[in-house]
Amino acid sequence: MTDFAGFHMPLLYSTVREEHLAVRNKSGLFDVSHMGEFIIRGKGATELVQYLTSNDVSKLEIGDAQYACLPNETGGIVDDLLVYRLDEDQCSEGEQAYMLVVNASNIDKDLDWINQHNHFETRVINISSFTGLLALQGPEASTLLQPHTPVSLAEIPYYKFKKGTVAGVENVLISATGYTGSGGFEIYAENEGIVKIWDAIMTADQVPVPIGLGARDTLRLEKGYCLYGNDIDDTTSPWEAGLGWITKLKKGNFIGREVLQKQKEAGIVRKLVGFVVKDRRVPRKGYRIVNEMDEEIGMVTSGTYSPSLEVPIGMGYVGADYSKPATEIRIAVGQKRLAGVIKKIPFC
Repeated sequence: MTDFAGFHMPLLYSTVREEHLAVRNKSGLFDVSHMGEFIIRGKGATELVQYLTSNDVSKLEIGDAQYACLPNETGGIVDDLLVYRLDEDQCSEGEQAYMLVVNASNIDKDLDWINQHNHFETRVINISSFTGLLALQGPEASTLLQPHTPVSLAEIPYYKFKKGTVAGVENVLISATGYTGSGGFEIYAENEGIVKIWDAIMTADQVPVPIGLGARDTLRLEKGYCLYGNDIDDTTSPWEAGLGWITKLKKGNFIGREVLQKQKEAGIVRKLVGFVVKDRRVPRKGYRIVNEMDEEIGMVTSGTYSPSLEVPIGMGYVGADYSKPATEIRIAVGQKRLAGVIKKIPFC
């Protein structure tokens, strides 16, 4: 167990390698109830979410999910998040409803940010403390989850969701967004219900492997998914982080739009890249990246040993001139230099 964002969480149940490969090849079950959830509901819900986020929520139909970030006024990232377009059963006429899923370490920060910019006729409801979240991931996820729900999982495409009953628990939201790159489902329910769902899944005839934070990190890094506080933060631009695809300048006004427009026109001077190390040592956050003349060209933001590739991998920001795949780099570890090469993300 380990402390993480104010929560006491499992780092691993067996080994990172065993858990990682279970998700890639079969299935694994994560308890990620530490994540934050906000309900945005009211006549101005769409306008508020559109103003807060970088992506275009006007494209969402009920049952759609969307990846986005909360940009700040200087072009940095307050947080990255998921936006769910909810049904309007509990809404009055003319109202819309959304659920925002944010990082655990940023719950209070994000809530303050949203309330600070809520100049619209809508409500912001923090349901984080009584909402649980499980992630059943891997190629066998559907096979393991389907016996526990009448919801047709085959009818939930990528970045869609449905509501229904799971293991006798009602009003459960089942989505297919995934943070592992191996497919699967996320299961949102009230706290008491999430315990029942976990127990039902883990006591069935065929069960997934329980997964801790260690494998969660190796899985996301192999796919090049950013981790807030490491690869993105208040000082990193979506353009630098390779998140231009969730930054829709043409949608209209939103926080930071003018700065982001200028950044795009000027071009970026640094870029988040993936790299493989030609050594057994693992690159760590904060290690300097240098060129063949030992000049600093960037900094490591994430690093791990890849159980799938059986080599150390990492991500970091480097000068744009060094960002092309196959570029040779070095990782500074004290007086030692680890040889590496820029690789296109995802790694596998």
